[in-house]
Amino acid sequence: MSNSASSQPALAASDPMAGMAHSEAHYFNSYNHHGIHEEMLKDEVRTKSYRDSIYQNGHLFKDKVVLDVGCGTAILSMFAVKAGAKHVIGVDMSTIIEKAREIVEVNGMSDKITLVQGKMEEVVLPFPEVDIIISEWMGYFLLYESMLDTVLYARDRYLKKGGLIFPDKATIYMAGIEDGDYKEEKIGFWDNVWGFDYTPLKATAMTEPLVDIVDMKAVVTDPTPVLTLDLYTVKTSDLAFQVPFTLTARRDDFVHALIAWFDIEFSACHKPIKFSTGPHTKYTHWKQTVFYLRDVITVEEGESIKGTLKNGPNARNPRDLDISVTYKLLTDDPHRQVSGSGEYRMC
Repeated sequence: MSNSASSQPALAASDPMAGMAHSEAHYFNSYNHHGIHEEMLKDEVRTKSYRDSIYQNGHLFKDKVVLDVGCGTAILSMFAVKAGAKHVIGVDMSTIIEKAREIVEVNGMSDKITLVQGKMEEVVLPFPEVDIIISEWMGYFLLYESMLDTVLYARDRYLKKGGLIFPDKATIYMAGIEDGDYKEEKIGFWDNVWGFDYTPLKATAMTEPLVDIVDMKAVVTDPTPVLTLDLYTVKTSDLAFQVPFTLTARRDDFVHALIAWFDIEFSACHKPIKFSTGPHTKYTHWKQTVFYLRDVITVEEGESIKGTLKNGPNARNPRDLDISVTYKLLTDDPHRQVSGSGEYRMC
């Protein structure tokens, strides 16, 4: 595994409303910066999949009114115009929308694209309903700082009956990995820091999921889908969930951590388009999410690890996620039996 950045801890707030306000401001301000848009636009898997899903389905976009939720630099809006959309409304809270207006103008599309700055839940759109919603709403672990709740609001408020959503399906996958060296570097480090016992910080380090690139060679188990969201039917309440999983070992090895990633599907397309953020495919800026376990699980080929994955918004800061995992190795060997749990917070 490479040692890129992990999730950063948020500022604590004694007042839950202050915490929410800080979180909202931090979230939207983060999208004011040039760098984050550069990273997303350079993410070939992400951007090419959106482009192809729109360009290859001009018959769906021709003469349609399209809503781009969280439009950023308006790349998806411009794809939609190129595909024949009658008009596109792009909505974004961030001040990046000012640059998006300049980009739209220099590309000669100002008459076809209306950009609105503000929260989706508060703005007034120039059309009472739309034919298609497009959005790149996904966050780390699919749901961390994602805009899915905003897309669902837009769906319920503006999407006409029979309208389309691009993309419309998302599936979270999990697998077990061998990662002893990096776990020691990241977690074991706190046992002895320049001769001092820093184990109070070890407990904190264990609760922070790592967003990183996982080498496919490190994956010990078969991947398993744990949750699929259909954007036509999913409700905001479904984004807090508890689901079972079973991971089957591909070989004799150790499991030090569980990882999660997601796949995205544009199923309305004439030829369905999908992309994955897993370790088996090309790099995406979402990488994978790593949850280190307190136990080292020794597995033999064909054995299973059974467990549950629980996820929900943090009570004090709804943009943060509280995630918990339980796990148990199913084995006949009494010396290797292990079960445990972990509590994590993405913030």
